[in-house]
Amino acid sequence: MVYLEELSRGPEFIKTAKHITSGHRPTPILVTKSGRTVAGQRAAASHTGSLAGSEAIYDAFFQQTGIIRADSIEDLFNYAAAFSCKKIPAGNRVGIITNAGGPGIVATDMTISSGLELAKFSQETVEVLASHLPPTANVLNPVDVIGDAPEDRYEDALAAVIRDEGVDGTIVILTPQSMTNVLGTAQVIARIAMRTHKPMLCCFMGVIDVSAGVRHLQEQGLPVFRFPEHAAQAFGALYRYSRWVNRQFLAEFALIHDKDRASEIIQRVLAQGRLSMGESDGGQLLKCYGFEVLPSTLAKTKEEAAEFADSINSPVALKIVSPQILHKSDVGGVVLNINDGRTAMQEFEGIVQRGLEHFPNAEIDGVLVQKMSDQQGQEIILGMNRYPMYGPLLMFGLGGIFVEIFRDVVFRVAPIGRNEAHRMINGIKGKKILQGYRGKPPLDVETLERSLVSLSAMVMDHPEINELDINPLMVYEKGKGAVVADCRIILKVVEEQQPTP
Repeated sequence: MVYLEELSRGPEFIKTAKHITSGHRPTPILVTKSGRTVAGQRAAASHTGSLAGSEAIYDAFFQQTGIIRADSIEDLFNYAAAFSCKKIPAGNRVGIITNAGGPGIVATDMTISSGLELAKFSQETVEVLASHLPPTANVLNPVDVIGDAPEDRYEDALAAVIRDEGVDGTIVILTPQSMTNVLGTAQVIARIAMRTHKPMLCCFMGVIDVSAGVRHLQEQGLPVFRFPEHAAQAFGALYRYSRWVNRQFLAEFALIHDKDRASEIIQRVLAQGRLSMGESDGGQLLKCYGFEVLPSTLAKTKEEAAEFADSINSPVALKIVSPQILHKSDVGGVVLNINDGRTAMQEFEGIVQRGLEHFPNAEIDGVLVQKMSDQQGQEIILGMNRYPMYGPLLMFGLGGIFVEIFRDVVFRVAPIGRNEAHRMINGIKGKKILQGYRGKPPLDVETLERSLVSLSAMVMDHPEINELDINPLMVYEKGKGAVVADCRIILKVVEEQQPTP
């Protein structure tokens, strides 16, 4: 269990934490981190004097290492109680048994919002429940054994539910009533728990009336909570850890990159006194790491733009190139679907004029004339920001305008391999778009995995890359790859490390 304010050695933390959660004896790590908000960061900084970093970095740390994050101190201790039983569910199908309808509904709601689902009982289980419970009881999930339930009614219901192969664990709720044998019910629950490998979390609602039962459950090593939503949230934490421990491992890619050529491109740009790489230089750099880039040329004159446009047997796009103009579309610096050289000449002049109207002192290097993709694809964004204490933070998500509207992105700290790339892709809310929907074919997810792994290798090989956006990366249907449609790379000068004496 960890209370965390700040990390100053990110790579070492990832390595150590992953060894703990994934070694030969996997052990869960539970963390609550303070300083999520600006006010919270100030308060923590005044206490420790060294709080730094963003929430995206810490979420990436936790995702990469299998750490379970708790939103509060209370959640931290609730999760710890659940893990103390040392039983991890095989899946997320939960059976709920209660003697009061209201708490059962609350537990159901929180079960769904915690990434779990209500188990669907087999016909045999339903028949067994019906034979032991009164006619007014509910034999479907959640099972309501009715308020006057004695301990043997709990025993019959719980035994039937926990035996069901479609149930991965249970939440047992008790609200004390005048006829309730709290201690007897706790003893029944403890006996059944000893006979199963499935986790059983309990919620005994009350203080004085249930203390004897709570004490007995705790003595038997069973987690017991005051409220049903706490039990459901804790079960969700168990399931998240189960997914981590039982995660899939894919074969890593065998990729070959031209590191030397990439270094030449970077050093040439830096030697020119530039820290910004647009599509022309950036595209060459990305090609060194296996990215497909649309054919293009940097036209210095309108005649050069017209010549290239006529030579391409498809529409082209014109994009202004200037170190002072990073967001080209904001200044009218992008024109699409140009089909001939004459139009290209006209638009060349218009693009340059609009750029200078917004940035009168801008240095215009020319206009990039780029072949437009002849396939329909999905816009994806890949990105990277480098943090001194943590390393390169990679980003993946839906691209184009969607990245600013929906902010459906996930982060990881480089380096990553195929498996982490796979989990990144499956971590966005819009993953169904990639899998195919409403008659549309699934997209080339394997190429996206390769792209993320290659991006990770590129930023690890070249510490001069400080920031990077590939937006959009157009990904096509399965088997047809992806192509870089636009990119922006920000460099920094890296001083050579002096050898330690």
